[in-house]
Amino acid sequence: MKRMSALIAALAIFLGFAFFMTKNTSSSSSKKKMPTIGILQLMTHPALNQIHHGFIAGLKEYGYVPGKNIKIDFQNAQGDQSNLKTMSTKFANENVSLMAGIATPAAQALANAAGKSTPVILAGITDPAGGGLVKSDRHPGANITGTSGESPLKKQLQLIRTVLPTAKTIGIIYTSSDHGGSYNAKKFARICKAEGINYKLYTIASTNDMQQVAEQMVSQVDAVYAPQDNGVASAMKTLTNVANQSKIPVFPSADTMVKDGGLASYAISQYDLGKVAGEMAAQVLRGRKTTNFPVAYITKGKYVINTKEAKILGIQLPDNIVKQAETKGEVFK
Repeated sequence: MKRMSALIAALAIFLGFAFFMTKNTSSSSSKKKMPTIGILQLMTHPALNQIHHGFIAGLKEYGYVPGKNIKIDFQNAQGDQSNLKTMSTKFANENVSLMAGIATPAAQALANAAGKSTPVILAGITDPAGGGLVKSDRHPGANITGTSGESPLKKQLQLIRTVLPTAKTIGIIYTSSDHGGSYNAKKFARICKAEGINYKLYTIASTNDMQQVAEQMVSQVDAVYAPQDNGVASAMKTLTNVANQSKIPVFPSADTMVKDGGLASYAISQYDLGKVAGEMAAQVLRGRKTTNFPVAYITKGKYVINTKEAKILGIQLPDNIVKQAETKGEVFK
């Protein structure tokens, strides 16, 4: 009888221990299963913020909800290169499941920290191959893919010519250290040259230069083109304030830059760029390989106009562009 009691007691202890271990293992396993995405954003400004919001929405389209079945570690470098390195290294040390870079410098920092192992998703990066991030758009070749924010430059030039048919010279301003801004500005200049349009290039080293450079520029041109450039986007209000004083319209490349004082644009949605990148991230989390996962582009744009700015400048926007902005695009008043 004593032996039977001892056997039952031992069995009860064993079962209790097994239950405790199973519960612990299950809990630990559950924690391990929740993926962590490290999102690194270069700085705060509306265009990049839209990409970030879109990225989260793209994840949700595939059932990944932050705080529920996925963890988001969001870091904002506030335009500081040393922060980019520190934050991307943090992601690498914490072995996040996937990294996402918003703006070229952020993506480059992540690529360096991730090596060839952790997947990196580009969110709206201009010229990823030229920036050394992928081998080619169709065959990225390693652990990096995502969306590219290539602007519809020809359509944007066409818009300027339609609104200002008598404009003789277009000023193109960009940040010298911004790869995407430099790429877009110089490509736009080549298109102007091919179409026989005079242009002048102006550069800023940082947002602190915008006031002085803008004052010089508006005295020499009939219109200003502001490409997709993080420095220019951050200083957009300074640029438009200076331009307004000389009644020179600013035609930006992004919808958010029109809201900040630009006159008009034919722009792709920054939100959509982020959303597609988020959807690509979800597919990679589910096992899709980045090696042959082509870089994605948003090719269809929309007219975005600022009627308040048009009144300030005394410019009558063409009716067909106003109608398209009202029905399919966006109007800021």
